[in-house]
Amino acid sequence: MSEVGILANPMSGRDVRRLAARASTTTPEIKRDQVSRAAIGAVAGGAKKLFVIDEPFRISRSAVENLGLDAEIVTLDVGSSLNATDTRNAVEQMREAGCGAIVVLGGDGTNRVVAKAWRDAPLVPISTGTNNVFPLHVEATGAGLAAGLVASGRIPLADVARPVKVVEVEIEGSEPDLAVIDAAFLVDDAVGNLMPFEPAKLRRLVLARAEPTAVGMSPIGGLLHPCRDADDGGVDVICGGPDAEGRTLLAPVSPGLFRPVRIVASRALALGEPVEVEGPGVLAFDGDRERTLAPGQRATLRVVRAGPRVIDVGVALERAAREGVFLDRGHWHDAFDEGMSGGGMDCC
Repeated sequence: MSEVGILANPMSGRDVRRLAARASTTTPEIKRDQVSRAAIGAVAGGAKKLFVIDEPFRISRSAVENLGLDAEIVTLDVGSSLNATDTRNAVEQMREAGCGAIVVLGGDGTNRVVAKAWRDAPLVPISTGTNNVFPLHVEATGAGLAAGLVASGRIPLADVARPVKVVEVEIEGSEPDLAVIDAAFLVDDAVGNLMPFEPAKLRRLVLARAEPTAVGMSPIGGLLHPCRDADDGGVDVICGGPDAEGRTLLAPVSPGLFRPVRIVASRALALGEPVEVEGPGVLAFDGDRERTLAPGQRATLRVVRAGPRVIDVGVALERAAREGVFLDRGHWHDAFDEGMSGGGMDCC
């Protein structure tokens, strides 16, 4: 098994929240260069077949078409809706193709779609979104290299990754759902609203990871009860409107945007411990308002360690170094070499 998928969400890091906050925009050119580096790294790690997606911006296709890599490049037709459907289609096709690892360029929302389509997917998530608690802030070259090492079997997946925590959501009378970082219950809001959330509308927040250094929902818990992925538990926060009892927490709810959040109560959650909310209201997952709860309709939220297997890039490369994986590999030639010195384009 030496197949690696590279999934670059063309819409990540480009949404309307940039009009109301100070998030950076991740351009197609930036993503194209990251895909190129990830692809080169994956082949250096042992991948013999790369799967990329076709989409209107041609980010991945243009990134790999002239690299001259010693690997088969497969372009997947996933549709052109430029929404979560394309991502889901890509993940399903990569799973069916037997990919041993997937490099995902996106934010929390993109990785939520990946997790819903392939619950225990072997991932190297690279941060290119608005909310980026789940993905890694890692150089794409090393990310691709780790993915290639795992997919080729040179490094066992079980030695460098374990399932991450997610929030499972059971909704009375409806399909279940999932969040990879945060599940929030809001009042007086609407599904599809893409603006930063208003803290006065937040009533309940369940976090798989409560990161004090993050932005979005996660630091609301992280500035009260820090909880990393390595911690076997989560955080439950009860919030209220401006007149509710409790204390006010100043939290970064979006990049460069602080808002006061009224905290009624907060506590650590054990793995599997249920938290129940009741409509009317809206459920938001990883920053996206997704589901409506009718009056009296209930939802149960639990933090469980049953998510994707995120590959620890540093651990994977250190393991490979200790085992001498990179020794005696011969000289590497690629399109850069040919352009600079007229050499060949073969990969060792």
